[in-house]
Amino acid sequence: MGRSKRVIPGFGITMGFSLLYLGLIVLIPLSILVMKGAGIGIGSFFNIIFQERVLHGYWVSFMCALIAGASNSVFGIILAWVLVRYDFPLKRFVDGLIDLPFALPTAVAGIALTSLYSENGLIGQYLYSLGIKSAFSLFGITIALIFAGIPFVVRTIQPVLEDLDNQYEEAALMLGASKISIFFKVIFPEILPPLLAGFGLAFARGVGEYGSVVFIAGNMPMKTEIAPLLIMSKLEQYDYNGATAIALGMLLISFLILFSINVIQWRLNKVKLI
Repeated sequence: MGRSKRVIPGFGITMGFSLLYLGLIVLIPLSILVMKGAGIGIGSFFNIIFQERVLHGYWVSFMCALIAGASNSVFGIILAWVLVRYDFPLKRFVDGLIDLPFALPTAVAGIALTSLYSENGLIGQYLYSLGIKSAFSLFGITIALIFAGIPFVVRTIQPVLEDLDNQYEEAALMLGASKISIFFKVIFPEILPPLLAGFGLAFARGVGEYGSVVFIAGNMPMKTEIAPLLIMSKLEQYDYNGATAIALGMLLISFLILFSINVIQWRLNKVKLI
């Protein structure tokens, strides 16, 4: 029998290059962080990350990122649906706007959002009149994270909707299913795995976001201070051990959350194959 053909030509070379690339770009820097954190000592590490101010910074970063990721999941589905299923004037222009947070410098986005949602801003003046403090608050942080994370959800769902066969929807409609039932029983199971992937990416971006958040947050300790700002403050004070400990804590929590999302996504894909 002849030698079996591999799906990817030159698998050994491409696999080796992939591992080398991931090692140099991802694994080695993270390993250095872990090694530096190990040099602090377990006692000092836990003393730093369990400080009240640090714990509150973790809570602000992860909670706002979670709310922003959930909001982006809902509105990302709507945006992707409109872009795929409908034709309207300036559709290409609107589709291009989705990627604007990728291209715009984060500091510029932060300044723009702060001006827009401040008490005298174009949108903020109406929110403040309703008693909603949109700038220098957790609400403002969440708005900034929604802005930064929306492209991840839209761009992961959009290709799946484009490739989805309309025959299943037509068959369900002919059998008497309502449009809501068709969406939740036919369409939603197909877009759920990419939705989780988009949510994970948006959440990860939100947890580590700094430039677009630091201006609108106000950076008030025990109120709107995010964990990345604490790291920068430690570095400015030449407290490298403190900065490393806070960063390592964020890394461990983020890894556990993203790993859980990937496990759920893997199980959903496995169920679909069965």
